[in-house]
Amino acid sequence: MARSPEESLKATLGRVAPGTPLRDGLERILRGRTGALIVLGSDRTIDSICSGGFDIGIDFSPTRLRELAKMDGAIICDKDAGNILRAAVQLVPDSSIETQESGTRHRTAERVAIQTGVPVISVSQSMQIIALYVNGLRHVLEGSEKVLARANQALATLERYRSRLDQVTSSLSALEIEAMVTVRDVAVTLQRQEMVRRISEEISQYVLELGEDGRLLSLQLDELTVGRGPGSDVIIRDYAGRTRPRRTSKRPSAPW
Repeated sequence: MARSPEESLKATLGRVAPGTPLRDGLERILRGRTGALIVLGSDRTIDSICSGGFDIGIDFSPTRLRELAKMDGAIICDKDAGNILRAAVQLVPDSSIETQESGTRHRTAERVAIQTGVPVISVSQSMQIIALYVNGLRHVLEGSEKVLARANQALATLERYRSRLDQVTSSLSALEIEAMVTVRDVAVTLQRQEMVRRISEEISQYVLELGEDGRLLSLQLDELTVGRGPGSDVIIRDYAGRTRPRRTSKRPSAPW
């Protein structure tokens, strides 16, 4: 089953997270101020747009990636970045593919990613940034400090959302005992659950992007999301089939 662009981007973020050999190599290229164009995958489509270069077929290492980046042209690795297959390759993607980039390296990276469906990494020599191109999506890698700052803000928000969710869940349970649950009670609980779910997914993305630097963040996320009570699907099943109210209520919303 084909992955969605978002799933492919998440998988690629895991390969370039801090602590991985590939991220080490990219950081070395940044410090060396040489720039690079790296393709993570090789198939017939990739071969069809490659011109020139050298067949290498060696095990991947950060230092080898750094040295090969000194040459002009792209570097072709396997999809897991375990081997360097080719270097100094000229990529010739379809020029009719629309791109929002202006630099030659970035335009090529975006077009290759769209045409082949293979992740492409572009290291800018002048702007000193690392950009990922995956199935039409572009993601700029940032330092751990910036990502951690945003993650901590999101974590504080999750704590408030979780506290409010616990309150409305307890209130819903008490109203169920008294047979006084209304549409509004259920809707508020579902709303709070959705808010917690969305912010949890955002923090999970930060954890993935941080790699080994996100271990403590992952533990905090697990603590805040464990035991959230009944999920949205359970609550919906409990109330979706009820067509008649249990009892007459003077509350403003229509009761179940």
